[in-house]
Amino acid sequence: MRWSWFMPYHFFIKRIEEREERKERERAFYENGSLLLEKLIVCCNAKPIPIPTFSPQQLLLATNNFSSSEQLVIGFSIWYKGSLEGRIVLIKRLDGLANLAINDLVISAQMSGHSNVLKPIGCCLHTLSPIFVFEFPSNGFLADRIYVSRVTELQHQPMGWERRLKIARQIAHALSYLHTAFPRPVIHMSIHMRSILLDEHDVPKLSNFYYSVSIPEGETDVEAHRAFHVNAPEFKASRKVTEKFDVYCFGQLLLHLLTGKDIHNRAQGSCINEIVDPAILAEDGEGGVSLEHQLQAVVDLALTCTVEDPQRRPTMVDVTKQLRRIERFAETGEVLLGNLQNLKLHESFEEHASASLKRNASSDEIQAVNEASERPLEV
Repeated sequence: MRWSWFMPYHFFIKRIEEREERKERERAFYENGSLLLEKLIVCCNAKPIPIPTFSPQQLLLATNNFSSSEQLVIGFSIWYKGSLEGRIVLIKRLDGLANLAINDLVISAQMSGHSNVLKPIGCCLHTLSPIFVFEFPSNGFLADRIYVSRVTELQHQPMGWERRLKIARQIAHALSYLHTAFPRPVIHMSIHMRSILLDEHDVPKLSNFYYSVSIPEGETDVEAHRAFHVNAPEFKASRKVTEKFDVYCFGQLLLHLLTGKDIHNRAQGSCINEIVDPAILAEDGEGGVSLEHQLQAVVDLALTCTVEDPQRRPTMVDVTKQLRRIERFAETGEVLLGNLQNLKLHESFEEHASASLKRNASSDEIQAVNEASERPLEV
């Protein structure tokens, strides 16, 4: 008799728990969905961006119940390798950080037409914190292929200079797109070696748009509440930033690509042989003079990107054009003058400053970015 009484009671309790779990999932879906819709309206002018959805059960199955053996990154976000619908994917969880997670998804979706951005595949909104699915970058973080300490620890082959330079130009192109392709310029706010991943062909994929902000219509700057890893002087002084914040961070990225180290010093006046990654200097092949000229030109560009006054920094469009010139120097023997002023990039600064007041991406700017890349922009 006691057993027959216990069974219905146990069943009743289980039904209550299942009902509460269902209500929790529905509440999470409405809250996360509202945040997502609000962000899409603000960032995309209410233009539809299709984002497929997955159920919690699908993602549990894809990650073997979010097994620790499938974890790739553990920090304020947790990344998993998963298998979903017959393909290997990257699954991101940011527990308790729904706003940052949705910001990352929306801007990634907004930028998904660019070949050098990590593409979102879908999301799950039925969990307390949304979970997002991205294409899988099988060659990992750029940092693990550049920083000498990581290359040694992981026993990777050092990345050659030609590949480093191409990656720099491709990421510059993606940032140019971010700054100019939309009615309201977007500032990434988190450019560093671990926000760039590599696919199986070492094609770079820009990611981590958690802290990205848009400049309001009619404004020339925006107050940013957070920045990650690299802080430009103007952010430290006022929290007000423009697109030139990303330029500063990109200049630091160039120095890291050159040196193979996580450095923040200026390197001004230093001899090339003293600062460049020995793996670059050890490369075999012809044209030692052309390599030296390329390296010096990139150092000069990095130093110009990281000047203290943001108004004196080039735009990312100009940076992309200059990096393409540096690449072509090895191909054509084109004369390279490392100083940006000699390359007449500074002549365009006032023009860009004037255009930025209108806060509209002109067709000329988009065309300039297109010409700076071997791939056309998809707009």
